[in-house]
Amino acid sequence: MTLEQIAILLILAVTVVLFIWGPWRHDMVALASLLACVFTGLIEPVDAFTGFGHPAVVTVACVLILSRGLQNTGAMDALAQKVVPKRGGITLAIAALTALGAGMSGFMNNVGAMALLMPVATDLADRYELPPGKVLMPLSFGTILGGMTTLIGTPPNLIVSGFRASAGAGSYGMFDFTPVGVVVALVGIVFVSLIGWRLVPARTQAGAASFDTGTYLTEALVGEKSAAVGKSLAELVKMIGDEDAQVIGLVHNNARVSTAMPGLRVRTGDILVIESEPESLSAVLSNLGLTLAAAPEADEKEKEKAPDKKQQKEDGAEASADDKDAGRNGGESEAVQEPGSAGNRSQEEALIKQAAELAGGRKEADAGDMAIPPELVRTEESAGSPEPDTGSENLEAASSGKKEQTKEESDERQEKEKRARAREDLVLRELVVMPDSFLIGRSAENLRLAGRYEINLLALSRKGRRSVKRLRSTPLMAGDALLMMGTEANLRNFANEQHCVPLAQRDISIPNKEKAYVALVAMALAVAGAAFGLLPAAISFATCALAFMALKVVPLRNVYEAIDGSVIVLLGALIAVAGVMESTGAADVVAKSMLDNIARGNPVIALVLILVVTMTLSDFMNNAATAAVMCAIALSAAGQLDVNPDSFLMAVAIGASCAFLTPVGHQNNTLILGPGGFNFGDYWPMGLPMEVLVVAVAVPMLLWVWPL
Repeated sequence: MTLEQIAILLILAVTVVLFIWGPWRHDMVALASLLACVFTGLIEPVDAFTGFGHPAVVTVACVLILSRGLQNTGAMDALAQKVVPKRGGITLAIAALTALGAGMSGFMNNVGAMALLMPVATDLADRYELPPGKVLMPLSFGTILGGMTTLIGTPPNLIVSGFRASAGAGSYGMFDFTPVGVVVALVGIVFVSLIGWRLVPARTQAGAASFDTGTYLTEALVGEKSAAVGKSLAELVKMIGDEDAQVIGLVHNNARVSTAMPGLRVRTGDILVIESEPESLSAVLSNLGLTLAAAPEADEKEKEKAPDKKQQKEDGAEASADDKDAGRNGGESEAVQEPGSAGNRSQEEALIKQAAELAGGRKEADAGDMAIPPELVRTEESAGSPEPDTGSENLEAASSGKKEQTKEESDERQEKEKRARAREDLVLRELVVMPDSFLIGRSAENLRLAGRYEINLLALSRKGRRSVKRLRSTPLMAGDALLMMGTEANLRNFANEQHCVPLAQRDISIPNKEKAYVALVAMALAVAGAAFGLLPAAISFATCALAFMALKVVPLRNVYEAIDGSVIVLLGALIAVAGVMESTGAADVVAKSMLDNIARGNPVIALVLILVVTMTLSDFMNNAATAAVMCAIALSAAGQLDVNPDSFLMAVAIGASCAFLTPVGHQNNTLILGPGGFNFGDYWPMGLPMEVLVVAVAVPMLLWVWPL
């Protein structure tokens, strides 16, 4: 061997040891390996970072953005709730869940698919009174299997495609991985559904992450396009179906009605009082086309009026009136007071007329009582039109008034833009009221959450008790779990000030059907563009990512948060290092040693060897790193045996994707470590039979689909 070959093999050996030992993060190890190649002269400084422009790296970054968009819109939530059966036994339920996870992983990042379905899995475990790990591990394995069915399902497939292109054979197509991948995935799903889940050790989740909040009580607004309009309360019960939710009341014209009147029809502007499990809340909102009553747009109206309220006198009567105003403008009851939205419009015309007269008659009186500055209540005519007989002074006053009006309009536009940007940063968090909290005994109405903290109370969970009051007027108690909406900073400040503790974050989202449809259509076009060869995969998915940003499916401020920087650094660095293995001939040395000493020139044995070695390395180091290292060896082995290199590259793709023995081999296995209460060795009982099964199924399929 030459000095260059010895140097790169030593660098790779140290890299693999550091990956397995784990003192540093994977991206740090990869970057150190790249720099070691530069310092030893194996890579020219000008070429050190060319790997970061590799199409595989670009595609991975874009797929991460698209996955975040699908998560944000709730595009997959309703699908998950419909596919997983509520009846039929645990075997059928696990089969449906793992199959859904596998299908989703083929077209979005499999880590994102796992994160979306974890709440469904834990809910399923609760329903059948199983430890959560019994469902979480089959789901994890299913999403891993699904990732290897398409080009974009997992980073190793993109890396393998990139090495094929570098070898002059062109990139793989979108569905070139499908014939072998689908068969392996189906066999794996059948195994975990019938046998595998029974082999998972029964562990219980410990600590705060297992805190059960019970059901949430929330109020949802019935909009014009809602599926609930015109339906009776009895019909709504059927529409909700098997979801862990129920309608327990209805608010009409600010009066709460019990569900003891099942024939009562729901009208536009009504508010449904819903009791729901946290995981079912988004599905119910999506199925019925409802929006949570305390919507951000309604809060903006309260904030616009908040400065006026602060100037009121703090006596008892005015404070009471102020609280009522806050309740009207808080977003929960304003929508139900819209004229003509309650159904029988002919009966309401008189009420509308009276309300208009009252509103007009109260303008001047309200302005005086609330001490509103005159310039804020002046009409457009009085602000900008001079009287005929006042002379030049009034002309100057008119000009000044117009300038003031222009300034006010400019300030108003800036404020609206500011609020629009703020809406992009809104998140949902669960907070628990502690025994020493200042919230105890107070309601959302008199706390003025939107005006004072710029946050909203969307739902309330109180074990064992059901309030008969409106959500906004329910006094809070110690132990209540509050579902709040606001910015991270505002929610954190509120929790600290009011002595509340945030729960472990879980995926509770408000679905956005319009953006969900946009996201699905854009994603379908991107997949079609790559599948039919209209555009290279990197260009097709980059275009889709740009569309997601332009249409605000993913808020611009969250785009770079969606990209896992450690994955990008890992891929960009190791692609360059793997290239050194080829250029120095080190890959040929390793491949020749394997073929001479183990395979002894037999191409089938060599294929099995490549698959098993790749799978073993993936169990202890990052799968993308494994693919980058093994692709060079696989190409060299195929060249020395003079056989089809596609068979060996596909073996690398499958082996790199199938890491089932440890929690560190794949991010999905790491995700379930805590929620499942697992130990490091708990993956072997189901993982080892799974890997043996994968080898037994994959090798014949590879020889058939990609013959030597």
